[in-house]
Amino acid sequence: MVNDPRKAKQKTMSILQKKFFDLFPSSFGLDLSDLSIKAVWLDRTGNQDFIMSFGSVPLPMGSVADGEIMDPEAVKNAIVKLLQESGPKKIKTRKVICSLPETKAFLRIISLPVMEKSEVKEAIKWEIEANIPLMLDQVYYDWQILDLNLDQKKEKMNVLVVAVARSSADQFQAVLESAGLEVLGLETESIAQARSLLPEKDDKSTTLIVDIGDRRTSFFIAVGSMPCFTSSVPLSSQMITDAIAKSFNIPFAEAEDIKIKQGLGSLAMKSQVLKAVSPVLENILTEIEKSMDFYLSNLRYSEKIDSIVLCGGGANMQGLLPYFSRCLGRPIEFGNPWVNVRLGQRLPIIERKRAVQYSTAIGLALRGLDEYEDFT
Repeated sequence: MVNDPRKAKQKTMSILQKKFFDLFPSSFGLDLSDLSIKAVWLDRTGNQDFIMSFGSVPLPMGSVADGEIMDPEAVKNAIVKLLQESGPKKIKTRKVICSLPETKAFLRIISLPVMEKSEVKEAIKWEIEANIPLMLDQVYYDWQILDLNLDQKKEKMNVLVVAVARSSADQFQAVLESAGLEVLGLETESIAQARSLLPEKDDKSTTLIVDIGDRRTSFFIAVGSMPCFTSSVPLSSQMITDAIAKSFNIPFAEAEDIKIKQGLGSLAMKSQVLKAVSPVLENILTEIEKSMDFYLSNLRYSEKIDSIVLCGGGANMQGLLPYFSRCLGRPIEFGNPWVNVRLGQRLPIIERKRAVQYSTAIGLALRGLDEYEDFT
């Protein structure tokens, strides 16, 4: 006899492979950043995934600043609006997994002597206090023993540790709950993006992901699909638009339109747009090289960076990918956030250039699917 109705539902599902109703919907992913909120809700039937709903709404300027919620009421209203406007279907579930800003989180790979899992918990506390610039009672933290031994020392084990400032996590949870949502999890942007952008395969290839966002550019390096290093700098897509607006003496909205539709223009002829934005792009390129150098020279988890992936709203600028590739002297890929979504032969309902802006929300939604399957 099956006492849990969710178990009963799973038994029916395994026979019919079709959902006539869903009493226990999976959670959706919510990417809450400084200037916008994005949602993605995925559903899974058998071995097929479906994009049930997605959407994005802007946030009032100043309501979130550097990952800190300054106007909770404005953010709550934006979440409510997003839930109402997302489509093609309404987001029926109120269970959510939300992103946390990378600027409020600390990700470290800690090397420990080989020990029992029960002993790791105490050892982690000491390591957190030594590696993170906050007191233990000021953070929420989680950890995972890695299958990879990045130190290549037999007597050592590697543990991924993520810590988030309590004040930031509590603030996000309070706003989400005020919008009528049930918070099942909070996750850093880098881990969510790794889940959506990096194929699920058992290898040790090293990937640098460059996320050019509205307010900052973030870098994270992963071995396989496991993030090992993160950093961010205040260089942004908005700064690129500002440079165009000032150079051409035009409004910001018009400059944004030029950035997306016209882009850098001819690289060989060095267009006026390229000349205008070159200082910002050169600074981003410098930070890319610094991130790779620090990782390879100091952390030494890998001998080389095998690939570079570009994502974020700023990645959509026409000509940016070949420009970065030429300057760095190596190929760069445009991020594909659908690599781990089981769509079969169906095309995503979000076009690829737009979908790359949803990388974090898709990664969060995938976690919601996986945890839902484990739970049922």
